[in-house]
Amino acid sequence: MKFRKCSGLRGEIRVPGDKSISHRSVMLGSLAKGTTEIHHFLQGADCLSTISCFSAMGIPITIQGSTVLVKGKGLFGLHEPGQVMDCGNSGTTTRLISGILAAQSFTSTLTGDASIRKRPMKRIMTPLSQMGARIRSLAGNDCAPLEITGSALCGIHYQSPVASAQVKSAILLAGLYAEGETRVTEPYISRNHSELMLKSFGADIRTEGTTAILRPARELYAQKILVPGDISSAAFFLAAGVMIPGSELLVRNVGINPTRDGILHVLKAMGADLTLINEETHSGEPTADILVRSSSLHGTVIEGAIIPTLIDELPMIAAMACFADGDTIIRDAAELKVKESNRIQVMVQGLSAMGADVEETDDGMIIHGGRPLHGAVIDSRSDHRIAMTFAVTGCGVEGETEIVGADCVNISYPGFYQDLEQLMNG
Repeated sequence: MKFRKCSGLRGEIRVPGDKSISHRSVMLGSLAKGTTEIHHFLQGADCLSTISCFSAMGIPITIQGSTVLVKGKGLFGLHEPGQVMDCGNSGTTTRLISGILAAQSFTSTLTGDASIRKRPMKRIMTPLSQMGARIRSLAGNDCAPLEITGSALCGIHYQSPVASAQVKSAILLAGLYAEGETRVTEPYISRNHSELMLKSFGADIRTEGTTAILRPARELYAQKILVPGDISSAAFFLAAGVMIPGSELLVRNVGINPTRDGILHVLKAMGADLTLINEETHSGEPTADILVRSSSLHGTVIEGAIIPTLIDELPMIAAMACFADGDTIIRDAAELKVKESNRIQVMVQGLSAMGADVEETDDGMIIHGGRPLHGAVIDSRSDHRIAMTFAVTGCGVEGETEIVGADCVNISYPGFYQDLEQLMNG
């Protein structure tokens, strides 16, 4: 797919439902008693992988437009799947469902695509094993395929070396079944969608500082969930709106959970013209409409506790920094190396091909902004965030930008290119 410089993006859009919340709503809905209604569900490939796995374990799930109905059978209502469960490209599905499977009365196997079979699973295998889980990597490399034999679990206090919502959530989901209390302490607070949703479904959960504390559950109860727009998807348009001259965009109903809103703080720190409108709360998650206009940007330093709140937005932030005056430094982001691609390496290579002055570091990047960029051929590495980042960047530079493997956006945002084109013609 090819992109050329445009004269600005104008108009308003609604981005798809939040991917993290969509995943978790299906999982907890499956473990609850009654029918959970999920509105504005993200029907991207990753979330459909979660539906496929729970359907294989006997949970009736119906998709009606953008609404999903999950007929839960309770905490012990899952049955042994008749086949290996394919998690596709979804690290969230693979890691979170492992916590649930660790306590079931059957053996199951999880696999995924080539990317998933390279992504590190020891980060969940270690704490789940400490709880009593029997989980092993069939290839012997601490990656999927994973064979999980359900067993009795006991609560632990896990000191996580990384601030990872996937690690934390896998442990908490296992903790629903464990004997005694389960605690997870992180170096920084990662996104807290699991904690909020577990509480709404009736779990006994609380937080103290950077520690989430869960008591085993007797029962979970079906809920009606309104999924907000995904701020990670909105980020591409927010960045485009401030970095491409002549732009003015309104992105409606975006989730602004404080464990996810780092992109907003970075935009303001870089001088972006950004306004929140119509702030509300639905299903425990705060939302707002976000208005952005093209702005004169300047560099900033992004590090420390803010990193977990914008980890998926860092590729777009790195590209946006090329349009800013001065240097932007990204630190403490080594987690980018173990996403769908090594996003530090891929971003440095791609931006350099477009003429940017950017340096790769062990845990991030240094972007020397202000140099004019030009079009280039960019290999997405089948990474949806990379493809969307360079599509937007291509709309702001001279020449033609071609994205190889552009269809990977279907993982999280199937209508992305249509929405981008709509705004270009706005």
